[in-house]
Amino acid sequence: MGENLDQFVSTDRWDKPQWALLQRNLIGLLNRAAPEFVERYTRADGTLIWRSDWPGMDGSDDPYEGFKNLALLYVLGGNEQCLHLARRMWETITWQWTEYGQIYREFDAYYDWMHHGESYIYLYFLGLADASSLMDRQRAVRFASFYDGSDAEAQNYDPEKKLIRSPISGSRGPRFETTEEDWCTHRGILDHYLPPFEDLPGVPFPSNTCAWSDDGIYRSIIDTMNERMTKGDVPLNLVSTSLLAHAFLHTGEKGYKQWVLDYHAAWKERTVRNGGIIPDNVGLDGEIGAYNQGKWWGGYYGWRWPHGFMTIIEPLVVSGLNSLLLTGDDGQLDLVRSQLDRHWQLRREEDGRWFAPHRKFDTGWSDYRPVNPVYGVHLWAMSMKEEDAERVERIGDTATGMTAPAIPIGKHPKTGELSPSYPRMTKHFIANTLPWFNYMRGRNPNYPVQALEANLEFIHYQLDKVRSEEGDPAVWALDGYNIGSLSTIHKWQDICPIMMEQLAQLTLGAPMHIAHGGLQFGRVRYYDPAHRRPGLPDSVAALVEQLGADSLTLSLVNLNDSEARSVIVQAGVYGEHRFGHCLARNQDGIEIGAFKTDGKWLQLRLEPGCGVKLEVQMELFSEKPSYETPWFRTEDGTVLRGRSSGSVAKD
Repeated sequence: MGENLDQFVSTDRWDKPQWALLQRNLIGLLNRAAPEFVERYTRADGTLIWRSDWPGMDGSDDPYEGFKNLALLYVLGGNEQCLHLARRMWETITWQWTEYGQIYREFDAYYDWMHHGESYIYLYFLGLADASSLMDRQRAVRFASFYDGSDAEAQNYDPEKKLIRSPISGSRGPRFETTEEDWCTHRGILDHYLPPFEDLPGVPFPSNTCAWSDDGIYRSIIDTMNERMTKGDVPLNLVSTSLLAHAFLHTGEKGYKQWVLDYHAAWKERTVRNGGIIPDNVGLDGEIGAYNQGKWWGGYYGWRWPHGFMTIIEPLVVSGLNSLLLTGDDGQLDLVRSQLDRHWQLRREEDGRWFAPHRKFDTGWSDYRPVNPVYGVHLWAMSMKEEDAERVERIGDTATGMTAPAIPIGKHPKTGELSPSYPRMTKHFIANTLPWFNYMRGRNPNYPVQALEANLEFIHYQLDKVRSEEGDPAVWALDGYNIGSLSTIHKWQDICPIMMEQLAQLTLGAPMHIAHGGLQFGRVRYYDPAHRRPGLPDSVAALVEQLGADSLTLSLVNLNDSEARSVIVQAGVYGEHRFGHCLARNQDGIEIGAFKTDGKWLQLRLEPGCGVKLEVQMELFSEKPSYETPWFRTEDGTVLRGRSSGSVAKD
């Protein structure tokens, strides 16, 4: 495509909508915040100003999380500097944590997929930002080899039994035994969690605390983990399907797609074998409960510890959505649907609200909490099935509650202070999935303006922290192990001002990605044909107003009163959909034109100060998903194969 391929030209002048002005102000503020944030926390060479050492297996996910949104900002329309900074920070974080010892071959040596997932969202954003990057494609292929069984050193996967061989895995392979040093940075945090086992000597159960800081108890925990938890497969490993899907999006190689589908299907079979509820631990022999006295609960990041249901259902959502993306078959969501429904069946009513158990103990179901509707929102946004919308609606709070956008507010675990400064209650400040759903369902027409105002306010709040004593990295270096101190390794993500949940929702037409390793989906994305790059062109604002199973309503406006703008709209973030008939309306809803397109790209020209509301027919999941752009095809990419053992060059 190119500048002369406009399929529709709008000459219809618009009064500048408030949402459009706020959106461009937001992008401008983020463009200014990005270099300020990076400069505040890095040396001249781009490395982070921080400790000279960092032990244990934890850690690299946190700086990746703190800076990953630089790449997403560029994808949405941030300036070229955002991409430069995103690449620089990826390279320097990877180098720095290699020197600390956590990263090997540019990937975590060993850790769980809760933390791998948080890290490698950064890679997926870079795939969207620059599909032609040879280095990114090379990494995608190499990292996938750690999990598809093709890497000689990292034998994480058993292709016969379709299982990942340990909950703790990475570029060095499965970690069947962890050490006290591996867990040392977690001890202060895990003191405030329930015990990972019900029969630890000297540790009462149930209890909301467990003294990991006690050396004797600590040794007992590590020994018991190595006996019961660190061998075999767990549902959390389903998050790895994003890594293999990422390799497919870069290369189009069918083997990566098949791996995702096979691994997703393996967990479906285990669920059926377990009577319809997913087990949380499977032995190296494929047997449920093999190292856990035959119990299907009690595994690593399973039904009991440390988070319960959240780390069961999120990997299922991630894997199900990835499988749907790669096949177009919404039956791939049936496994997660079945578990949401099973969880709902276990509910009980308290004071007019529904509560469901989030943990399974030896004595039965426990830890009853309000049912979280956001998982159903993710399903509905992709499937457009009313049955998935009903999984949200049945909970009962969506029609009357949480329609206003939120600035994420949580209670600091040490001080008890309620403020936007602590994101644990709303991981990575993703707090508006349900309000966005209500807007899409026609319940809150003021959401775009309210959401963008909240997004702007939150960025200013974060920038104030960056500029404060609290944000001074020299202060953080004083005490790196105290979780309550200013030097906690989570600080970059806690203080990051590059936050754009509401911007992503409104422009892409989808909820923000699942923070623990989900791909960023969306009904549409944008390119600037004048500069042959992703993102909304300068001065152009976009708003997805309505989603249907075969349609989309999208408004585009050029706020520049003296220069025209062309914009390319793509059907699906990964080009997985196809556009059909388009109806163009003016700001008052009056028809001003109609045209037919047949493909995944639609190019429009907006004259100075002009806009258009498009009602577009769409065929969902009709195209092969990829990182392709209007100027780069998957087949144009190369992968360096390197020198193989035993090969000899001949004259």
